[in-house]
Amino acid sequence: MQKKLDEATRDALGATLYEALRSAAVIDPISSQYPELSIEDAYAIQEAFIARRLAAGERTVGKKIGVTSKAVMNMLGVHQPDFGWLLDSMVYGEGEAIPVNTLIQPKAEGEIAFVLKKDLVGPGVTAADVLTATEGVMACFEIVDSRIRDWKIRIQDTVADNASCGVFVLGSRLVDPRELDLVSCGMVLEKNGEVAVTGAGAATMASPVNAVVWLANTLGRLGIPLKAGEIILSGALGAMVPVTAGDNLRLTIAGIGGCSVRFV
Repeated sequence: MQKKLDEATRDALGATLYEALRSAAVIDPISSQYPELSIEDAYAIQEAFIARRLAAGERTVGKKIGVTSKAVMNMLGVHQPDFGWLLDSMVYGEGEAIPVNTLIQPKAEGEIAFVLKKDLVGPGVTAADVLTATEGVMACFEIVDSRIRDWKIRIQDTVADNASCGVFVLGSRLVDPRELDLVSCGMVLEKNGEVAVTGAGAATMASPVNAVVWLANTLGRLGIPLKAGEIILSGALGAMVPVTAGDNLRLTIAGIGGCSVRFV
């Protein structure tokens, strides 16, 4: 069994990530500083990081699932999903400009967001439970970001860093998922008017619904419910796209609609 970090070290690393976020700075990989770092340690560091954000007045609005597609797994060299917390400060409106100087090393992902109308409390949650509990799905951009220098991350690093979450943008259309084929629905992501990435629902753990099932059951074993009204980002439908000031992105997901974002 891997040696666990002590509570003081976990808390200090959460504070380090919080300061990196606030100063838009990078830190060296935590996993290289602490080779004994376990997944359990990483989630404790994430908790300390998020606790500081909540103490500063931010509010939880949902959860995100990360590293769900083979494309992202291969890009990052990380081969299992993880989760993080969505806060109100992360939300941008459709078409709204995102200042890149508020981020560090951003990349855009096209995703399907679930908006819940009922609580989901695992373990034991099924795909049918997820569909019943979902008010609707929306096209979404997640702008992932990393406080870890040059994205040199292992799974422990991205977990500690709130699953590398930056900000996110929801489309304007909410669609009943029971009227859709969430497995075969295709996505096209354009960057500055040219197709940059294509994908489909099946890229996300064979179905975005499976990703939400995984999240509900994983959190349920930790005593954390998914709550009515929360937004759940189900994971990338294709590869991540680096972005800089001046970029304009748009994605379209068949049957769901579109979402756009620009960077200044």
